[in-house]
Amino acid sequence: MLLTISGPSGSGKTTVASGLSQRLGFMHISAGEVFRELASRRALSLEQLSRLAETDPEIDKMVDRRQAELAQSHENVVVDGRLSGWVLKKDIAVWLKAPLEVRADRIARREGKERATALHETRTRDSSEAARYLAFYNIDATNLDVYDLIIDTRHWDQFAVIDIIMQAVRARREIG
Repeated sequence: MLLTISGPSGSGKTTVASGLSQRLGFMHISAGEVFRELASRRALSLEQLSRLAETDPEIDKMVDRRQAELAQSHENVVVDGRLSGWVLKKDIAVWLKAPLEVRADRIARREGKERATALHETRTRDSSEAARYLAFYNIDATNLDVYDLIIDTRHWDQFAVIDIIMQAVRARREIG
């Protein structure tokens, strides 16, 4: 079974995907971690790499290829990434959402940044990603039609979100 957990930065996708993969005993693959590793290897911030990716489609495509390779090498896997629901053949696709301010607060806590800095960087990253996805993939990031389940994570903690997704997994297994 292949589950994708998608959503904008700070929506909780990596936290939820990690917990879900542990609960299910599935492999976890994070496109965000691949992107962060690439930024680190190039000695760039996420914002700098995002700007570079606006003119170099190979950056996003490399991340996509790597997550697809890893996903195909496992029978049961949870993949988190902004475009995972669009680019991978999946059994269940989940979109996590939360307001910009909530996401920025989470990022500020996670990365030890000032809220204003996290808010600016998150807004910039959202804009950069939306432009890239439309230009390079012809994907409108606001179109959620490919997702089976959409959850607003401001309302529940990670454990409740995982419980909601587990219900969908159980139902999917029952119908085959």
